[in-house]
Amino acid sequence: MCDPFGSLIVEVYTDVKTLLSHPACTISDSEVREKYDYLMDKADKLKASRQDIEECFPKGVRSNVCQYWINKAKEIENEAKEFEDKFEKEDKRSCKWVYRYPSYKLGEDMGKKANQIEEFLLEGGNLLVGSSAGQPLKPIGRRINRPLDSERMPSVHKDTEEKLISFLRDEKVRRIGVWGITGSGKSMMMENLRKNEDVIILFESVLFVAFSGEWGLKELQDDIMGQLKVNVESGADMPEKARRISEMLQRKQCLILIDNFEEKVDLDKILGIQDNNKRCKVVFASRSRGVCFSMQADDVVHVDRLSPDDAWIMFKELVGEVIDRFPRIREEARLVVKECDGLPLLIDMVARNLRNVTDLTYWVTQKKQLQGWESPLQGMGEALQTLEFCYDSLNDPSKKCFLYCALYPEECQIHVDHLLECWISEGFIHEKSFREARDMGNSILHDLISGSFLARLDNKKYVKMTKLLRKMALKISSENNNFELVVKPEYSIQNQEWHKARRISLMDSPLRELPVSPDCAELLTLFLQRNKNLVDIPKNFFRSMRSLRVLDLYGTGIASLPPSLSQLVSLKALYLNSCFNLVDIPSGVKRLKLLEVLDIQKTKLNLHQIGSLIWLKCLRISFSSLIRVNHMKGRVSYFSSLEEFSVFIDSPQQWTNNVVDQVIQEVAMLEKLTSLEFCFPDLFYLQLFINKRRPWNNNSNFTFHFSVGVQDSSHSLLRDSVDYPIRNSLNLVDTEGADKVFATDKAFAEVLKETDIFGLIKQKKVPSLSSFGIDSMEKMLVCLIEECEDMEVIISNNGRREAVLKFLKDLYIKNLPKLRTIWEGHVLHGSLVQLTTLVISKCPKLKNVFSHGLIQQLHELKHLKVEACHQIEGIIARSESEGLETNALQSLRNLEMIDLPKLRSIVDDSFKWPSLQKIKISVCYKLKRLPFSSENAAKLRRIEGQQSWWEALEWEDQAYKQRLQSHFHPQPPPISFSSPTNM
Repeated sequence: MCDPFGSLIVEVYTDVKTLLSHPACTISDSEVREKYDYLMDKADKLKASRQDIEECFPKGVRSNVCQYWINKAKEIENEAKEFEDKFEKEDKRSCKWVYRYPSYKLGEDMGKKANQIEEFLLEGGNLLVGSSAGQPLKPIGRRINRPLDSERMPSVHKDTEEKLISFLRDEKVRRIGVWGITGSGKSMMMENLRKNEDVIILFESVLFVAFSGEWGLKELQDDIMGQLKVNVESGADMPEKARRISEMLQRKQCLILIDNFEEKVDLDKILGIQDNNKRCKVVFASRSRGVCFSMQADDVVHVDRLSPDDAWIMFKELVGEVIDRFPRIREEARLVVKECDGLPLLIDMVARNLRNVTDLTYWVTQKKQLQGWESPLQGMGEALQTLEFCYDSLNDPSKKCFLYCALYPEECQIHVDHLLECWISEGFIHEKSFREARDMGNSILHDLISGSFLARLDNKKYVKMTKLLRKMALKISSENNNFELVVKPEYSIQNQEWHKARRISLMDSPLRELPVSPDCAELLTLFLQRNKNLVDIPKNFFRSMRSLRVLDLYGTGIASLPPSLSQLVSLKALYLNSCFNLVDIPSGVKRLKLLEVLDIQKTKLNLHQIGSLIWLKCLRISFSSLIRVNHMKGRVSYFSSLEEFSVFIDSPQQWTNNVVDQVIQEVAMLEKLTSLEFCFPDLFYLQLFINKRRPWNNNSNFTFHFSVGVQDSSHSLLRDSVDYPIRNSLNLVDTEGADKVFATDKAFAEVLKETDIFGLIKQKKVPSLSSFGIDSMEKMLVCLIEECEDMEVIISNNGRREAVLKFLKDLYIKNLPKLRTIWEGHVLHGSLVQLTTLVISKCPKLKNVFSHGLIQQLHELKHLKVEACHQIEGIIARSESEGLETNALQSLRNLEMIDLPKLRSIVDDSFKWPSLQKIKISVCYKLKRLPFSSENAAKLRRIEGQQSWWEALEWEDQAYKQRLQSHFHPQPPPISFSSPTNM
């Protein structure tokens, strides 16, 4: 429970009593000023206390008495403001030590007002004890607003603060959004920023506004005006106030920090900041990334949860030395802090509840309550309530989709495609086509991620729900009879729970057997995936599940499905993938008339066994399932409703020409197909498909993921890791003569023109990427070139006059033994202008990364990594560095140079690095000087490398070295890389 009043009330009472017990018949101006200062101090404390009350008691749980107190507090604050105006007028005409009745009267009135505030603060303190009815009111929680010095600040917050400072230094950035899940420490970050030394140097004044949920634009504007000391006529409207604020902001270098926006607020209407005002910057915090961008943020910074180490440090500091004194309490403390999920707000609440508690049983009880959700411990329940207010802001479909995620186990990586298909099958999303429904699901997923309800992982095909949000979702679903969830990963459930639940998850459990015939007529979803010990399903198990819509048996040990499967007449999604022993499915499967999604990849089922399900919309199957069947009995073309079709290649050795030929021809006949994932044995079969059908010509929504040769895991990982709008990918592995075919055949060129991600792997006799027809790569966003043993050049300009690869974002060049240059010939203006990531690895003949002309194009390059290129001497050859624009790499943020034994210099010292934040130098022992200084790399905040290399560096500016010392992080040398002795 938050209590901002204890020591404050005692202080106010003592001070006011002392002041008012010595009335004077005369009063000097100095005494009036003392009373004025005293009153202003109390008024500031009243405002702070009101804001605490508003935060502790959000509108949804606020009593009438509480609301009255808040309204009255605002009135008193306005009255104190009037005293401020009177004092300023009186002060201009007063003389020291001369009695004047107006001054005496003003001083007397200010004393009375201070006394009133003191009494009023006592009333506010009582609100935290109970309501007017005598019932206790639990505050929703308080923010962690205590600013921390840099030594005590969690590492993730240090990194976030450094990003914020770098944006504040950037002249092009005027608005910055700070976003993250409730309780992640956004308010703490804002307070730290307010006290930051760099901020104090950069700005003449810093304003901080804690935006209240009760406020409108007027209150926000008035608060800013008050801090700027802008005086306007009492009847001034909002545009006039905005004009006056804008005039004031034009005069000084000002930073405005605004905390806790829940929805879009028009800052232009409040602040009146014009485009030509370069002196003012605004940083605002919100739970939602979308809100930040809707408020025209130039850039956003995500406040992530604390690492396990940082969370433990914070928890220990708050709990006290009891953790170090008692080993058993330390063990329990480790488990408790794990449940806090890295959220500073929850860590703070829970730790203070356990501060210096030596009763081990109390620790154990609190841990169990924290792990559960039926009766959460003090602090956690308050945090859950806070999150519920955020949940209430979602629309109805988004609420259902969010609650559904709680079916997955804690810390589970949730596959996006599986999640969207479950949402669709449950009926949360209603669209005409499966593709439209998937697109709508992606839109909801985007909103949940932007609102911090889910987190996207590095592999973009997966999302994750935090522990605390999962607890909240389980709590909400338990109170909603229409969304009853039963989630028990460690043991089987009781009969009554089968009867009651609408959704059951028994994932990842030691489950060996299921009930014979559970009574669960209301069940909609059943998750049994990854139960390897489950080898048999009772024959009547599904008999009463006529409402079931989603059934997931992925990764179970079953060999067959029972006859009662035919009773699942409402089933829409069935997952049997990776059931390696599954050989049989009952013929009654044909009764599943509503089934839309079926995944039988990595099973022993064949196409004939599911041939009756011609209404399927999404089918994922292994190639081995296609060759186990007589194609007169099971044909792909029978599935005429298919919109999405994916074929997994178990092994290239399974390919038989007659089967591949027939399957490709039948796939080409699927009229409704909008998505195809397929691996073609060679270019002949790809040509066979595109000659039969070119769906991208008639359907702009058609997507493909084609591999030719074999399916390559590095290409699919790359596809899943990028955060670009990717629709189509093409991967060529060990295909002879591919460059000539794509450069000369129009049909192949069409495929390349529609490709977003292009992979070239193990290509022989291919001299360059350009030889595939550079004109056909205009939509390409990502390119991977790996193990092409004859490639000497990436891009070769043979007389071209137009820019190439204008939209390429990421370029990965790996293991090209003969590569000598990236670009050969004249570099065309506008080429590679959007390249943001360049990775070069194991190219032993490459001596320099860039030519003079190429580096001039890379204004958007943010990440550069050069690794294990043993002839590299520098980023650019010395002979080409003359006349080079010093800010050519103006956007570069991260630079990595690893295992470059001949690297002596990066570039000359005149080069500028305005955006550089992090460098990693590893096993580059001949690099003795860094081209960085306080003038050309002001944002550099992290340096990684070997300690011996760091100590051997030569510096012209020793002061700059000392400044960077705190940013150096020593790293051990990679074992497999070269050492100084073998150079």
